[in-house]
Amino acid sequence: IWGEWHVPLTVMVGPEAESGRGLVAFGSNHGNEFEGPVAIRHLLQEIDVAAVRGRIILVPVLNPAAFRSGTRESVSEDGVNLNRAFVEGAGVDPAIAGITHRITRFVREFIWPQVHVVIDLHAGGVVARFALTTSYHKVDDPEQERVMEETARWFATPFIMIYQDRTPGLLPSESERLGKITLGTELGWGAAVNAEGVRFGRQGVLAASINHGQLEGTVEPIGHHASGDQKVVEMIDRECFTPAPWPGLYEPVLECGELVKAGDVVGLMHDFHRLDEPPGEIRAGVDGYVVAQAWRARVQQGQHVLVVARPVG
Repeated sequence: IWGEWHVPLTVMVGPEAESGRGLVAFGSNHGNEFEGPVAIRHLLQEIDVAAVRGRIILVPVLNPAAFRSGTRESVSEDGVNLNRAFVEGAGVDPAIAGITHRITRFVREFIWPQVHVVIDLHAGGVVARFALTTSYHKVDDPEQERVMEETARWFATPFIMIYQDRTPGLLPSESERLGKITLGTELGWGAAVNAEGVRFGRQGVLAASINHGQLEGTVEPIGHHASGDQKVVEMIDRECFTPAPWPGLYEPVLECGELVKAGDVVGLMHDFHRLDEPPGEIRAGVDGYVVAQAWRARVQQGQHVLVVARPVG
């Protein structure tokens, strides 16, 4: 648009706020993932400002261009995926100074210096359907990783997932490299609003605000955290990801969350140009849990249609 993009955010600062310490929660890094924005919108109505002790920054829609078009990338503007835009020179180098990279620059200059806890609420959008997860990457500092796992448990999702960290330009990766307690999520799929995902997102942000000293109050475990059956898994090897061997229609045979062995058939690929041939079998590459599958039936060759995560411990 010829004008300005407004990124709505709320900053709550209490009497015990310290320089460089606080919590930020982002929704709509991708514009078609809606559980995060809804969860944060609820929290904006629910958090009592008088109970804020430190600093809480709530950003329900970080990427307004993508959110307005309901797409993963900012297709109406520069076509950039914000969660690949945390690269050197973003918003400064004229070659990468569109609105998406300028949002990156804004986060770097105005958000990172204010916080030590970062929550980036995602869902599968139209790319994938997930077993509901809270996630982080492996980091060099064992204490940072321990605190991230403990913080992740409070989201109450059935899975806590250690993600691969080879993708360039990720917001959470940059935050982790800066030493911040950083969590991501997958709280739904289908460009819809998953009620359980919203509940887990609200719980996780609220618990992190309290447990990290930014909000006065108490919080009780819910969901899989309360029942003690959360599973820690990791998807850090290429063998965890199964790509589509050709373009066609993907049919899931098993549901997300199911336990499988390497070689088990989890889905089928249908090629409607070859009706005389049986469907191709999509098999698990490792022993573990099915954490994601393609959401839309029509998939492209090379698209990851299945992700299996290995149990940890």
